[in-house]
Amino acid sequence: MAPKNVSQIVQVEQKNIAEPRFFLEGPRSRVAEFMFTLRVMAEFIRGFRKLHFVGPCVSVFGSARFKEGSRWYEESRRIGKAVAEAGFAVMTGGGPGVMEAANRGAKEAGGRSVGCNILLPFEQDPNKYMHRWANFKYFFVRKVLMLKYSYGFIIMPGGFGTMDECYETLTLVQTGKISNFPVVLMGTEYWGKLIDFMNYMVEAGTISPGDTDLMLVTDSVEEAVNHIQKHSVEPFGLKKASRKPSFLLGEN
Repeated sequence: MAPKNVSQIVQVEQKNIAEPRFFLEGPRSRVAEFMFTLRVMAEFIRGFRKLHFVGPCVSVFGSARFKEGSRWYEESRRIGKAVAEAGFAVMTGGGPGVMEAANRGAKEAGGRSVGCNILLPFEQDPNKYMHRWANFKYFFVRKVLMLKYSYGFIIMPGGFGTMDECYETLTLVQTGKISNFPVVLMGTEYWGKLIDFMNYMVEAGTISPGDTDLMLVTDSVEEAVNHIQKHSVEPFGLKKASRKPSFLLGEN
């Protein structure tokens, strides 16, 4: 039965967003598992359709909590501008904070600004600085597509989600599941303790000494973008994305 009022519509939407949680509760009927697989497949196909022509991207990861005027918001905005001026499309998670700032910098520079927005019960709406975006229910689908279309990754300060994106990217590079794309951690002070722990992991033998070379840690926007160019444009023969985002018409 179709919902009859706004309250029922909201309840349906909240159930729709929470559906991945129900899947993770354990085994269900074979029919339910099959239907879930179809929904995941449909989300992948929708993402392919939306993002196929956005051009070579650099993904910027970071916290949704930084506000305009804060250090890391403004730094992310500079990053977005510099990445766009280098000829890349800037891809983010599509939300507020670092994501909004990087998209904003790219759009203000006349570059392509795109996002993969996650649907959550408490956040987040797509930010207003994107030419095109896709909405996703499933974190893993969103993450796969951000990795798929990116030739470099810039990790700004962030929380659990940022750490997840950072470590999954490094793991895929470390294990050869993706090519040795450049990974940049912005903020030597913020990431310092993490780097210390990585060095401890080397001492403990849980990672190899060369694994710490899979990333650049810096405070310099110029160094970050030069590193991305050196380790992506030249090795993979990339061409600059068009600065004319006329076909990037948003979510549909």
